[in-house]
Amino acid sequence: MTDIKTQISDDIKEAMRQKDKERLAALRLILASFKQKEIDERIELKDEHSIAILNKMAKQHRDSIEQFGKANRDDLIKKEQQELDVIESYLPKKMPSEKIDLLIEEVISETGASSPKDMGKVMGLLKGKLQGRADMSEVSKLIKDKLGN
Repeated sequence: MTDIKTQISDDIKEAMRQKDKERLAALRLILASFKQKEIDERIELKDEHSIAILNKMAKQHRDSIEQFGKANRDDLIKKEQQELDVIESYLPKKMPSEKIDLLIEEVISETGASSPKDMGKVMGLLKGKLQGRADMSEVSKLIKDKLGN
């Protein structure tokens, strides 16, 4: 299985051949973010880094879409949504909420968490298992509910 960065590089070449300007622009944006991370931290990107970057980019695009919606800028919403679709196509498939609930229950019993003070322990274990497969702010809310905030 090829890593995400290699897949995106291959898809850039394909988008160039297809003359798909919108997809090409979005792919170049992703690749630029990857290269920036590699340069800033002097590391070779692994898939978990790539997924973290893609999640951050997706969140930024969702926020932008929300803001553009408030400003009635449909032209900008369309562009952001196209880029978001490309970004999301490289993220792992979302985990069903039932599985997320089950995983939270498992980790809570595994750690012996019983109060909101134990939130960090639970989140620490879940982050590795759910990164890119669930909205971590939603997971955080679920944990708070279960630990009786």
